[in-house]
Amino acid sequence: MSDSLERLYLAVIAAKDLDPATSRTARLFQRGPAKMAKKLAEEAIEVVIDAVNGKPEAVVRESADLLYNLTVLWAAAGVQPDDVWREMERREHLLGMAEKLPKSAVKMPKAIPKVPPRIARRPIVALEGRSLRKRH
Repeated sequence: MSDSLERLYLAVIAAKDLDPATSRTARLFQRGPAKMAKKLAEEAIEVVIDAVNGKPEAVVRESADLLYNLTVLWAAAGVQPDDVWREMERREHLLGMAEKLPKSAVKMPKAIPKVPPRIARRPIVALEGRSLRKRH
């Protein structure tokens, strides 16, 4: 796990019981999982909008906010970052890379080949000609 993410997780755990008047983290814990989820979704949308609009610096800033809010939600749900990394490793073992598992049942290879076969990729659909704006 990233040292930065570990430090962030530990800081979130340490701050969850602070005074909500002075701690954003404590305020999120006080408001509950629904508010945490809403904040996470808002940050994810902002990352997407900035990426589509070609603003890499903004993507970096919003990604930091996204990771913070994801970490808060993990802590509230009793999930530790190591739990997520174990799942990523499990997927990598099954698929040869750490990607999202398909929703439907698929036959997994009995052994992972040493040279991965060429994988058909889904087409990438761009939002052409559309400029997305963030809500503030």
